[in-house]
Amino acid sequence: MKKTLEFRAHDGEIEDIALGPDNKVVTAGRDFQCCVWQQDQLVTGLRWHENLPGIPDKAYRYQACRDSGTFLGLGTVTGSVAIHIAFSLQRLYYVKEAHGIVVTDVAFVPESRPGRELLGSHEAALLSVAVDSRCKLHLLPTRRSLPVWLLLLLCAGLIVATILLLQLAFPGFL
Repeated sequence: MKKTLEFRAHDGEIEDIALGPDNKVVTAGRDFQCCVWQQDQLVTGLRWHENLPGIPDKAYRYQACRDSGTFLGLGTVTGSVAIHIAFSLQRLYYVKEAHGIVVTDVAFVPESRPGRELLGSHEAALLSVAVDSRCKLHLLPTRRSLPVWLLLLLCAGLIVATILLLQLAFPGFL
């Protein structure tokens, strides 16, 4: 192996690292941050005081991270588990103290046939393992969205309504 890149990602030790899509790297460090990197450039990051106001920075620390391509799963030293959208880090799921103590690893259920059976109608499934000798399955409910055909129908209706209003306001417009 040959080193191709070296940069300072965190102040202190790195607790976990995960490879994501588009050559992105996710790191969880002892400096209470979780960061998404593209090469040596910080794309975005999470800090406890910004993500969960009212919870002191030093009380929690990201311990484990996994990036499924769509979602980022995180575990903490206090046993909490979270799922974020990978590209924006918007939090979709959070369970405070899902485990009694440190979450040592998290992993998404693969999208294989047995994995799909376990997922059922849920959008994603995250397994968490902790020092409390427990393994827990966290299911992310499918987010509600409009069907594409309905969105296209609404856009077409808006265009027709706009044309009719312009015709009423300015006779002879068409």
